Amino acid sequence: MTNSSVRNAQTWPYIRHRDFEAQLRKSSSLWFAERGLAVNPKMPYILADWKDWRNNIILPEVSDYIVAEQKRHSEQGQGFPLHKYLHHGLSSQAMIFNLIGPLVIQDHFAILKKAFQSAKIPWPKGPISVEFEVEDRLIFREDTGQPTSIDFAIRGQQESRPLFIEAKLVEREFGNCSVFRNGDCDGRNPSENYDLCYLHHLGRKYWILMDKFGFLKGLAGNCPICPLAIYYQFFRELIFAVESGGEFVLLYDERNPTFFSGISPKERGLIPFLVSFVPDSLKPFFHSISIQQIVAKIHESKENQWLLEFEQKYALLT
Repeated sequence: MTNSSVRNAQTWPYIRHRDFEAQLRKSSSLWFAERGLAVNPKMPYILADWKDWRNNIILPEVSDYIVAEQKRHSEQGQGFPLHKYLHHGLSSQAMIFNLIGPLVIQDHFAILKKAFQSAKIPWPKGPISVEFEVEDRLIFREDTGQPTSIDFAIRGQQESRPLFIEAKLVEREFGNCSVFRNGDCDGRNPSENYDLCYLHHLGRKYWILMDKFGFLKGLAGNCPICPLAIYYQFFRELIFAVESGGEFVLLYDERNPTFFSGISPKERGLIPFLVSFVPDSLKPFFHSISIQQIVAKIHESKENQWLLEFEQKYALLT
């Protein structure tokens, strides 16, 4: 044999996810160690206890803001889920708190505006309000359990389209359907018979809204395999955004090969693939922006005293 699988693997042109994640595990471990924080003895990139999640946030003022927001949401009868792995150094929720949180508490939305406009994402008009952990049980009629939740929203004046932002860091996927994952669904596409779907039986409006926005006239309706079984979160959050009159934005790390290949043209990755399922009428309402693009705009500003720590924590200096 002239070629072996080992030799062929060395010529694969795409970044391997494991290499990217190993880099972030190392930087997170060093960041915790330099601060003398208690960590999991086998996984030093994870804090010892979930209750220590504040130690995963760079600025104490951001931690205080998150706690206050959680209390405010609770007083209004709304949820504000802090993720199960918020104490994990590679938590995407912690990452967005660390990246955008300082801009929120300092009211420096002009930096975000520049980054979004550079990425050709329309910025809402008028005075801006923002919110972490956005949910609305009425959109999909999610009357029990954890409803669809999006990491961050930017809203302008009433006639302006809000932006709903979902953050990903080292994730290898969009969240899948727990009914399928738990073995209670065969993964068959119920587009022609919604009653095959347990969630539809419960009263959820996922398939009703998939139909409303034209998904079922294309690949999502014609594929024999249910697109929600594996890519449940992507479709749910995109529809949540447009049903709310807004636009959906993916915040991702350019080094993560899961969402984009990193090789031009970017024909590989979940985003090019999943966007092929999106009706043409909705494609203008889907956007993506990288962590690196936002970091670049923060560098241009004078409000970046905390940015060095962010870059150290997430291996952006190497």
